[in-house]
Amino acid sequence: MRKGYITVFLSLSLSLILSLVFTVIEGARISAIRMKFECVSDIGMNSVLAEYHRELLRQYDLLFVDMSYGKGNPDIGNTEGHLWNYIQANLQGSEKSGFRPSGDFLDMWVESAEIVEYSIASDSGGAVLKRQIADYMADYPAGYLWEKIAGNAAQIEGSGLESRDVAGEREGYQARIDEIELPKEEVEEGVFEEIPLDNPADIANGTRSIGVLNLVADDIGSISTVRVPAAQYISNRSPMHGTGICQEAAQLTGMPDNMLFLAYLFEKCGYYGEEKDGSLLRYQIEYMIAGKDTDWQNLEQTAKRLLRWREVSNVIYILSDAGKMAEAEAMALALTAVMMCPELAEPVKYTILYAWAYVESLQDVKTLLRGGRVPVVKTSADWKTGINSIKNVKGSLSDDGGEGRGLSYREYLEVMLFLTDDHERTFRAMDIMEMDIRQTPGNEAFRIDGCFDAFRAKLSVTSGFGYHYEMERQYGFY
Repeated sequence: MRKGYITVFLSLSLSLILSLVFTVIEGARISAIRMKFECVSDIGMNSVLAEYHRELLRQYDLLFVDMSYGKGNPDIGNTEGHLWNYIQANLQGSEKSGFRPSGDFLDMWVESAEIVEYSIASDSGGAVLKRQIADYMADYPAGYLWEKIAGNAAQIEGSGLESRDVAGEREGYQARIDEIELPKEEVEEGVFEEIPLDNPADIANGTRSIGVLNLVADDIGSISTVRVPAAQYISNRSPMHGTGICQEAAQLTGMPDNMLFLAYLFEKCGYYGEEKDGSLLRYQIEYMIAGKDTDWQNLEQTAKRLLRWREVSNVIYILSDAGKMAEAEAMALALTAVMMCPELAEPVKYTILYAWAYVESLQDVKTLLRGGRVPVVKTSADWKTGINSIKNVKGSLSDDGGEGRGLSYREYLEVMLFLTDDHERTFRAMDIMEMDIRQTPGNEAFRIDGCFDAFRAKLSVTSGFGYHYEMERQYGFY
């Protein structure tokens, strides 16, 4: 009896001990499933970010994942497939295994991997892209840049260079001349002909239709004529959109960040005289300013704007210079028609002054394109051309490209880019990125709006032991 009593006691004890052991084992299994789920989820999401676009990083120091993976069909579903594969691979299996008592202790597989939110580079008008750029340029002295560029812009705008209609003023004086009947002289008995005005300003004004570059470029044949299919780039198509994620991943803090964006563009992009190696368009900054589809047009439009600014500035100066006013008056009074019709004197004088300012402005643009400097507002010491230059415009322009005083071509470009609409500037910058990335092998269909830098995923796993878990995780380059 005593022996049988002991056996029953041991049996009861063993059942309790085994129950405890199995409970502990099952508890360990549950904890291990949860822990492994968290670990493989973190590994999987980090692995997705590790597929950042190498060429975008190499050329522009930006970290984005291309949702097309080089195949030209960007879709977040592609990334979901990559995420599922990474997590499943780290669960040590690629297919559901079912319950296997002698197999995997955890027996887990991915049930779903859904990306519910993601931020694309072009979201919020390109704010996601610009946030990364602001991080990259964080050590740049934005305060100094703001003082410099905004100061130059204030001087240009404050002097009326952007707003004053010098062309309208010049045409007004010409209209006054056209209203005055020219004097006549008898060439034969009873035959009278008008005395030609022979206004030298007409010679200068006749060159306005030639084009700025044709007048100021040293070697017109060396100017790039590359044309791009503008409709293919993001500023001319309907971009893809993300779902929005993390305000800190898509918002700038204000003007200092926009200054950093300008500094970044000049660091990464080329312009006339400082072209970027390997770029499709040679004059990339000019493209962001003008938005035309050829290098020639972009440089021409930029030069025309420079010419307009310089013409306003030079008109302001020349009308304040008594000596130059006197020279123009003497030239006007020397014309036969003016001598016989004194009321022509004043409007002719002013057309000569405006033509002289125009030729001086052409000289300024030529100096800038040759690497020299030109002050926003001139003094007599800064004036380069003589009054007779209006009779031989192109031949009178010198090759002066010395340092001099004032702003350089780059500094004038900085002001132009600063004054460009922010949306246009940002999307044209993304055009440039697409142009250059597409020139590299395997990226022929690259789209900046097919790239994301942050995402939130909803994940779920199932175990062959009857457990099911879900979680959400958010990862990104910020």
